[in-house]
Amino acid sequence: MARTIVLAQLAVAPKTRAQLAAVLARRGVPEDAAELVLDRFADVALVDDAAYAQAWVRSRHAGRGLARRALAHELRARGVADPLVSEALEEVSDADEETAARELVRRRLAATAGLGVQTRVRRLVGMLARKGYSGGLAIRVVRSELEAERELGLHETRVLESLDVDLSDASRVGE
Repeated sequence: MARTIVLAQLAVAPKTRAQLAAVLARRGVPEDAAELVLDRFADVALVDDAAYAQAWVRSRHAGRGLARRALAHELRARGVADPLVSEALEEVSDADEETAARELVRRRLAATAGLGVQTRVRRLVGMLARKGYSGGLAIRVVRSELEAERELGLHETRVLESLDVDLSDASRVGE
């Protein structure tokens, strides 16, 4: 029975040993039988918390832009042991984290364009904080991206001003 339950759970999605143990306990499987089945599944690498943690980190960092702190929290909540969490998080460097934060901010800049600067900063920093980024990194990235946006806007304005075109004449072109 325990073997069937574990196979059914793994057919749906990868699970940690702790998640599978919790399912078995809820289903009334005796703890010693559960341990035996989970040990066997670990021996044949069908349950591998280290591989689960590494895949989780790659997927959630790339897909959702989560910072190491948020990733660690999610893995611990799924029962992954701290040494395995630390090992999996080594895949995400400081540079990777900053790049992901910048990309998240760039995606949200347009949605905040009509708002005041303080509101934009507060919303963008808050978004990064919810994804696990430190306050210092969040503020630095938001400030840098807002400045880059401002400089790009000034550059575009200068280019348009340098064009010697009377746009009022363009409306009469088909007459």
